[in-house]
Amino acid sequence: MICDLFVLPLLYTKTMNTKHIWEGWTVQDFINELEITFEFQTFETKKDVRDWCKSEQPYYKKHIPEVANHFIKKANL
Repeated sequence: MICDLFVLPLLYTKTMNTKHIWEGWTVQDFINELEITFEFQTFETKKDVRDWCKSEQPYYKKHIPEVANHFIKKANL
């Protein structure tokens, strides 16, 4: 039972990160692209993170909630 508590979130994350977004690009592909410059950013609000993700994503300029949520969690907001 305890094992399930640790495995289920990992499976959910893996499933979300393999979701196809646009022309072969997955959530994880967009995260990987943004990860490079994330460390150089400072954010004060969740909206700042969402706007940054949207503006920095290659090719696809719509809001991707999974990508923004990844960086919101990473920024501890």
